[in-house]
Parts: sequence; structure tokens; C-alpha cells
Amino acid sequence: MSRPPSAKEKIIDAYVSMLCNEGERAATMEATAAKAGVSKGGLLYHFASKELLAQGAIEGLFKSHEEDMELMSSAPEGPAIYFVRTSTMIGGDLDRYFLAVLRLAQGGHEPSVIALDQVQQSWLDLIRSEVSDKYAAEAIMLIGEGLYYQTSMPGSWSTGTFGKDLEHLLKQVQRLKNGS
Repeated sequence: MSRPPSAKEKIIDAYVSMLCNEGERAATMEATAAKAGVSKGGLLYHFASKELLAQGAIEGLFKSHEEDMELMSSAPEGPAIYFVRTSTMIGGDLDRYFLAVLRLAQGGHEPSVIALDQVQQSWLDLIRSEVSDKYAAEAIMLIGEGLYYQTSMPGSWSTGTFGKDLEHLLKQVQRLKNGS
């Protein structure tokens, strides 16, 4: 049986949710406290500034990313196929934190820009550990990023332009991996 979330976890969850759904401008300290169901004083006890809230979102991204990297590095199909296949999975913790930090970065928050660059670079490094051709590894990364973008668009991705051909696309990724 899992424990109920702490006030600090509720606050970060509310902040991340607001960033994802309403954007960085809407994710004020007051709105975050209200969404988390805590007083502003309760929020300030855990996060004395908006910068500390942003740091909490970045820490959540790094934690989720670390878990994903473990799965990616041990995936039977290899990191490249894993990365592309899982680029279509939205709604999980990694997706939520990634999007939240992306919203902060889009607003010019430099620590978020740096965090996203670190996450992207570690994915690319792991793909490069499997794919010897530097440009093929980059193409695989961009395929995954494009799928993530497509998946994030409104509507049913599985019946859209690329969703119905995912297995075919994964065969192309395998060809890139193999250098053929």
C-alpha cells in the first residue's frame, strides 16, 4: 500500500500540472498553492520562491529521466528502438516533467534550458553507444522527437499520419542502426 503524497509532492504535482496545461504565466505561487490544496504559507514553507518550484520540476525530470535511462539501456530491442517506440507514450511522469520543464525553458528559464540539453544529450549518447554512425544516431533521435511532437498533437495519434505505420518506421530505425 502506497503512502499518500506529502504536501511538498502535492505542490510540485500541482505546479507541473499547471505548467503543462496552462503555461508558465498561469503557474503563479498563489495558483499553485490553491491547486495543491495548501495555504500560501504552506507552499512558502516548502518552496520559498518560484525558482525553487522550477528546481523541483527539474529534479522531477531528472528522476524520471534516470528511471527511463535504466529501461532504455537494458531494453532487449536496444536503446534506439526503445527511444523511438517510447517517444509515442505520453501522459507518464517523464512526459509530464519534460513538458513542464520545456514550458519553463520556452519562457527563458536558463536552468530549464540546461536541464533539457542534458536530458537530450544523454539520450543521444546512449543511442550512439549502439549506433556507430554519428549521423544515423542523430537521425534516430530526430525520428523519436518527431514522433513525440506528433503524439502530443490533439486527436488520435494511432490513426494519424505516422501512428498506423509505427512498426514500419521501427524497421527503418533498425536499418539505420545496422548502417543499411
